[in-house]
Amino acid sequence: MAGPLTDALAWLVVGLFLAGTVLRWRSSDHSRTVMVSAWGVFAVFWAALVPHFAFVQKSFVEGFLSLAAVPASLYVGYLLYRGRDSLFVLSRAVAVMGVVYLPFETIPALTAGGLSVPSPRHVLISHTTAQTERAMELLGYSPTLVEGDQGYLNTFKFVTDGGHVILFSIILACTGLGSIAIFVGLIAAVEAPLGRKLRALAIAVPVIYVLNIARTTFIGLVFGKQYMQWFVDEVLFLFGGTDPYKVSFYLSDRVISQMLAVVALVGVTYLVVRELPELLTIVEDVLYIITREEYDLHEALDVPERAELGPGAD
Repeated sequence: MAGPLTDALAWLVVGLFLAGTVLRWRSSDHSRTVMVSAWGVFAVFWAALVPHFAFVQKSFVEGFLSLAAVPASLYVGYLLYRGRDSLFVLSRAVAVMGVVYLPFETIPALTAGGLSVPSPRHVLISHTTAQTERAMELLGYSPTLVEGDQGYLNTFKFVTDGGHVILFSIILACTGLGSIAIFVGLIAAVEAPLGRKLRALAIAVPVIYVLNIARTTFIGLVFGKQYMQWFVDEVLFLFGGTDPYKVSFYLSDRVISQMLAVVALVGVTYLVVRELPELLTIVEDVLYIITREEYDLHEALDVPERAELGPGAD
């Protein structure tokens, strides 16, 4: 997250979505009001993140998506208020996503009675760094691993032929946690037999994990070895940068990897809905939010309806 404000907003959003989920489960009349409020706060959360992604991270894709999420969240709240009850499923999904993601983002390391427990963030970043290092070594590269700004051994040190030092750090955004949290939330939110839910998770999580290691390895090597020093002046102007050594990073991460990530998420979604067609209800709602047109993706993708699978299908 961008800082304490967005961390606090994130926990507030998740708390409201969880409260709305519990109230919905208890058939309370207040569940709709709480869920609508949650989507309103969610819009504020995304608005607070826009400057971070657009100007600090210099990510056009994430900046645009954060900006687009503001009116989208407000619109979801409006539709839910007007009676589109299928959006309760999407709301439950957001609650689970937050429960999966936020502990890694916000829980610090703990020390009690002389025993030190690393933060969840530290554990996940260290694991991703180790797997990325192994992948680089398999490809014949051996950059030095050094301590980064956060005090972890999460930074790869490369030295160019001219003696310039390039540092590539693995951070939480490099772990694939965000994408995994999305699918865990979606799968947990729908009503389906546990067996099919577990099979859907068994498809999504390993695929995302492997693709993410490939992504960090690709970015690290392209940036560290300066393999994409193309159109230097133009790229620096486009991203508002001044360091010519970061051109390979901008192209490999901010352009190629982020665009491919969108394609990969669509592909993983298709694989998952083949096992768990109930997810198409959420996808159809998202498409309606974007286009304001109703879709029947079960027919378009030749995926059977839940009823055709049978209530006990697992």
